Amino acid sequence: MSTNANAAALTERSPDELAAFAAQAREEYADLKAKGLTFDLTRGKPAAEQLDLSEELLRLPTGHTSPSGVDVRNYGGLEGLKELREIFGELLGVDTAQVIAGGNSSLTMMRDTLVYLLLHGAIDSPRPWGEEETIRFICPVPGYDRHFSMLASFGIEMVTVPMTDDGPDVEACAQVAAEDPSVKGMWAVPTYANPTGQTITQEVAARLAAMETAAPDFKIFWDNAYALHHLTEVETKSADILALCSSAGHPDRAFVFASTSKITFAGAGVAFLASSIDQIEWWLGHTAMGSIGPDKVNHLRHLEFFGSADGVRAHMAKHREIIAPKFAEVLRVLQERLGGLGIARWTEPVGGYFVSLDVLDGTASRVVELAKEAGVALTPAGSSYPHGDDPDDRNIRIAPTFPDLADVTDAMEAVATCVRLAAAEHL
Repeated sequence: MSTNANAAALTERSPDELAAFAAQAREEYADLKAKGLTFDLTRGKPAAEQLDLSEELLRLPTGHTSPSGVDVRNYGGLEGLKELREIFGELLGVDTAQVIAGGNSSLTMMRDTLVYLLLHGAIDSPRPWGEEETIRFICPVPGYDRHFSMLASFGIEMVTVPMTDDGPDVEACAQVAAEDPSVKGMWAVPTYANPTGQTITQEVAARLAAMETAAPDFKIFWDNAYALHHLTEVETKSADILALCSSAGHPDRAFVFASTSKITFAGAGVAFLASSIDQIEWWLGHTAMGSIGPDKVNHLRHLEFFGSADGVRAHMAKHREIIAPKFAEVLRVLQERLGGLGIARWTEPVGGYFVSLDVLDGTASRVVELAKEAGVALTPAGSSYPHGDDPDDRNIRIAPTFPDLADVTDAMEAVATCVRLAAAEHL
């Protein structure tokens, strides 16, 4: 992370200098509140301009028959439209036979998978997970709040491990998984993690695939939500966790999830699940008890819209043109206002939907409170940790995609002002 050489760290300033900084910070904050701002940086939502890129979907499909002759209006095809599975199988690096195209939400597919495991157990489970006295999941932190809230809703305990530049601390993961048979699985966002933006390296992924686990039915929930959301022209590739697990002798260890929620329409996209052939059959067998098939009309609509994997890539380049300047502006303001002060660190992602901001320990909640009072809504401090409990009260997730570029500038100026004031108060 670059620093501002013209600024002296606050901790190195004299009491008089620190008092002057605090007075200036209070004055800046008073001016900020007087502006009457109303900004929302809480969730990684596509902007209206991004949604407009997919407007043609509303005029599709042009017919009702897939290229292979399936009448998409009728029952059947629980695994989803073959041609769409081929496109996203290529993008995810997975054989078509190992991919399911479902409804509009990968979170739903994750929840259903957990429910099936709790009620029935996996194909390699000695008993249903719900019959176990305790179930635990490994959760990298900072991490994705919806993963944590899903586990909490089922009473599944969470064991945290730190994120590193290469992904989850793999030695910590291996130790926890090897020692405790109640540890049944883990979450991983392999490419452009939420909120830190890291990508799991091939070496870490291989270690996760091969590590010995006390539970014979240990599962990796590989949520590749941001696999295609590049902020540069370099397309970072995800490790092929399914092939790595198979090579390591654990072919049924991983479930891969993805969706078009931030690619086309968030409420009317297509979700995908991939796994081993045996585990795909297991999943479809349970899903068949509650479904006669996904929305194949929507599958055909997306197939016609994209045409091919290259069509998806071209579409994502248009997204990049819209959101990359917003991320650049976030980083510019943070560097200009906070660089060199020693009161904040932040990620500089090359993909995904978030910037992870670490402020002085013990001040994140105060920053969020100050921002709220000034009209800027931030994700609650601690939301990137299980049960919303960041033990250091330092992490704040910034989601810059939804506001206009000019609003991103104003909102981040406000956030920086709040970080400066909270730090001055604390010191």
